[in-house]
Amino acid sequence: MRYEGQIYRPPSEARSYILQATVGCSWNHCTYCEMYRAKSFRVRDLEETLADVREAQLTFGEDVEKVFVADGDALAMDLAHWEAILHACHEAFPRLRRVSAYATAMNLVEKTPDELERLRELGLDLLYIGPETGDEATFKRIAKGAGFDAHVEAAGRAREADMALSAIFLLGAGGTERSEEHAEASAKLVTAMDPAFVSLLTLTVVPGTPIAKLAERGKFELPTVERMLAELRTVVALAEPTDAVFRTNHASNYLPLAGRLPTDRDRIVAAIDAALSGDIALRPEWTRGL
Repeated sequence: MRYEGQIYRPPSEARSYILQATVGCSWNHCTYCEMYRAKSFRVRDLEETLADVREAQLTFGEDVEKVFVADGDALAMDLAHWEAILHACHEAFPRLRRVSAYATAMNLVEKTPDELERLRELGLDLLYIGPETGDEATFKRIAKGAGFDAHVEAAGRAREADMALSAIFLLGAGGTERSEEHAEASAKLVTAMDPAFVSLLTLTVVPGTPIAKLAERGKFELPTVERMLAELRTVVALAEPTDAVFRTNHASNYLPLAGRLPTDRDRIVAAIDAALSGDIALRPEWTRGL
């Protein structure tokens, strides 16, 4: 397979065929993110992408059940590209049961309801979207490009098209200054978006990123591990999705957890409390990663 630069995918796509249909991220301004800073966003030539699908078919077509379309927010592609890619994937992989991609609130709301419904008909089942926070001040600090209301609208658009949504939030994104506000507002946004999946990651201040430069100037301070676990507890305790699969299984997290919200809320909160009191060991620092 031909890949340009470092490729990223969600933990749940570990066994997926990753098809790089776009390079980079169409937004690429988030202050904490270094994943696509070395890339300029573009949509790959369609014939190259379709050739990759054919190569994957010859190599392991019978084994492919999930396809993750990369890079940073492949939903930005126009409908014609998506139609050709989705047709090709379903022809190439007879056992295919799910196609997914990263998205932003901006490129989700730029698609018309008819376009989203068409994409769902063609097999785009799941979108990963990362609000990271629900706090308006934190949205601005991390340069997310969209705030609370825009993410709620994006979630509604996905729901109307019968697409599953996986919402990603970032512990520590509010810094020490807005840690509590960030956690409480994130719980409110989980409730308002009502996604099928909720994941929490832990912010790593990566050298060279804008947020690292703010930290160097004393304008951003990452909360302590204990404070970020308290943020996690707040989100779990206050969020009211209808029925969401909940995970903190990303490598960045100190405390891997799994369950459903709100069904498993009490058990998850108890586990966080046990970690805060030292009764459950945290993931060692050396095993964490992006």
